[in-house]
Amino acid sequence: MQKKAQMKTKNLLVFFLVIASILSVANLAIAEDELVSVDSVKINELYDYGDEDISIIGGETAIITVYFTALEDASNVRIKAEIEGEKIDVSAKKGPFDLEEGKRYVKTLNVKIPYELKDEVSDSVFLEIEIWNSDYKTEHSEISLNVQREPYKALVMSIDSKSSVEAGENFLVKTTLKNVGYNELDDTYVTVRIPALGIERTSYLGDIIAVEYEDCDNGNCYCNNDEEDTVQGKFYLEIPYDAQPGIYALEVEIQNEDIVTNKEKQIIVKNDFASGNLIATTIGKTFSVGKDAEYNLLIANPTNKLKVYNIVIESPQDLRVSAESSVIAIPAGSSKTISLIANAKTSGKYQFSVNLFSGSEIVSSTTLKADATKESKMDNPMIILTVSLAIVLLVLLIIVIVLLGKKPKENEKEEFGESYY
Repeated sequence: MQKKAQMKTKNLLVFFLVIASILSVANLAIAEDELVSVDSVKINELYDYGDEDISIIGGETAIITVYFTALEDASNVRIKAEIEGEKIDVSAKKGPFDLEEGKRYVKTLNVKIPYELKDEVSDSVFLEIEIWNSDYKTEHSEISLNVQREPYKALVMSIDSKSSVEAGENFLVKTTLKNVGYNELDDTYVTVRIPALGIERTSYLGDIIAVEYEDCDNGNCYCNNDEEDTVQGKFYLEIPYDAQPGIYALEVEIQNEDIVTNKEKQIIVKNDFASGNLIATTIGKTFSVGKDAEYNLLIANPTNKLKVYNIVIESPQDLRVSAESSVIAIPAGSSKTISLIANAKTSGKYQFSVNLFSGSEIVSSTTLKADATKESKMDNPMIILTVSLAIVLLVLLIIVIVLLGKKPKENEKEEFGESYY
């Protein structure tokens, strides 16, 4: 029995020696595969000591500096810094470069830190350093980091509106805003504007919390879900009736004493009355001095309410222009035609302006032309009648002369007047 026990003990010792040998060989193989020895890592000027987290700010660029010693001569070496978390995964690479065994090196990588921390103002992530080529590879142990939101930050999540609007249209703009900062946003305002048209609307949103949460202590739960980190606003913007057609920037701005955040989208403005709502059917006319010439003007009211317009005419001294009415009322969305009468005292080429006022504001204007010529004597009715009668008499005289020229001679009458049997 004693010999059997000794044999079992001996066999166990041999087994453990074999296992130890295998592990030793494996460790030696792993050690032989290591490319470098990482001496230290610095994040944003802070060295990693392993016993406490280094904080980084979401949205900023983390400067990661790696100090290491080469264990092998190696070419085409690359280094990667990767930050992994539940909601974020970013990395930066550098290389290729060459190493000489026993020499010390330093490499710096810049990693852009995302700020999309949905339900927390901070969260834990891990930094991993990897240095490798085709033959060797070193993975540095994970470094614990703490990602925090920026102190104050808001996002315009969406701008919801029509992409194409008509001049004079009152259209709806919906905005969705979110607090993605570390702190609450106090006394927040949002403004919606189209700067090129000089129109804007502002609304007070009050305080916007940073995170919606439920807090429980000793069975008593407090929920702040009646307060939200995401808010919506509705605004109505009216496009001016005289807006030129084109593409305009629709801008949304969030502002309080800590931040100013902007976002914009483009909209198309259409305007069938871009040239004005005063349209002349004829731009110029030619007429005689002292004679009346008639011009017709179409006046349109593209607005959604009754408009009363005043017509003011500016003309040279020798050209008198009058409108059939100096005040005209046009219902919403309709038009009317008015006539102008022009009369010139002297011959010449004239220009005159017709201005359309709504109250004290000029809303449209057009320039017309007049070419007044001297009156010809042939334009006088008496002269025309006299000349016509003279022509008729002249024709009659010609006819009489022709008839007289065909009268038979006297001896020819006698020959035809005698008969013999």
